[in-house]
Amino acid sequence: MREALRHWQDGDDVWVFGYGSLIWRPEFDYVERRLATLHGHHRALCLWSRVNRGTPETPGLVFGLDRGGSCRGMVYRMAGAGVSDFFPKLWEREMSTGAYLPRWLRCTTDQGDVNALVFIMNRDNPAYISALPREELLAVVKRATGRYGACTEYVLETHRALMDAGICDRQLASVAADLARQDHAPGED
Repeated sequence: MREALRHWQDGDDVWVFGYGSLIWRPEFDYVERRLATLHGHHRALCLWSRVNRGTPETPGLVFGLDRGGSCRGMVYRMAGAGVSDFFPKLWEREMSTGAYLPRWLRCTTDQGDVNALVFIMNRDNPAYISALPREELLAVVKRATGRYGACTEYVLETHRALMDAGICDRQLASVAADLARQDHAPGED
């Protein structure tokens, strides 16, 4: 955590990029929120969740920022005076498993670029999973439940939050549509 804040000057505001649950459950106070695009990484269900959205026996999947493409999300500006309060909580939430690499990256917003803390996928982490075939991905998401609830709920809540923010993620929209279709398949009522 200290290394991530190495270049931070006491009192300066801090920007953080959110692309998944940070959009619909940020759990920190912020003074500004903007739509932003991060280039070089994309949102993907590429991280096994064995606690929050699954179990060791029935792991779920959660979003990570994997290499390539771009990702539309939100950047949050937190007041510099509160960094010592919010940063340890944010760090615990995002870095507890070591699945992410914290990086300060340029995010493009309509109001200008910002340098934000971004948690990207650590492909060397054993919880990383590259793209699964669609049917397998859907099966994993549908059967997994963890400490914070069902994996399906997590995926659909993220999709809704992105739509509410005006963010179009075609891949996630397709997965959400498939999940909804499976929930309402004929003969399952």
